[in-house]
Amino acid sequence: MSNYIRDGRSPLPENEVTSKVMSKIKGKNTKPELLMRKAMWNNGIRGYRIHWSKVPGRPDIAFPGKKIAIFVNGCFWHRCPNCNPPTPKTHTAFWEEKFSRNKERDEKKIISLQDHGWEVLVLWECEIKENIDQCISKIHNIIGKYESN
Repeated sequence: MSNYIRDGRSPLPENEVTSKVMSKIKGKNTKPELLMRKAMWNNGIRGYRIHWSKVPGRPDIAFPGKKIAIFVNGCFWHRCPNCNPPTPKTHTAFWEEKFSRNKERDEKKIISLQDHGWEVLVLWECEIKENIDQCISKIHNIIGKYESN
């Protein structure tokens, strides 16, 4: 099959191409994240930290002084409620369990941040692709609430 070492967390793929594609997927600095950060910068939104580990959940984008956390979620991995991506047809039980754990982890991160007084915004990959200006508006609105206090 493949010539790289597997970590055993996932089932053996039935297709070498699938295996190669899946092994290249990144956890941070993804295309939607980079698009969002570039749009934020171009719209004068500064002062954020990326993958800030000093708070629960290590948000993709954090405004520590304002206690605002932004997660940029990939639709497939985090099970977007907007575009409702299909579950893979092979190893379905594995994927359903994986997605369930991802959703549970996401919810725990959000609750933990909120318990620490943070406002949390989740932006979905499809939202960013379809209307990045609306995503920027959401960020401006949240930041505006803290600047007017």
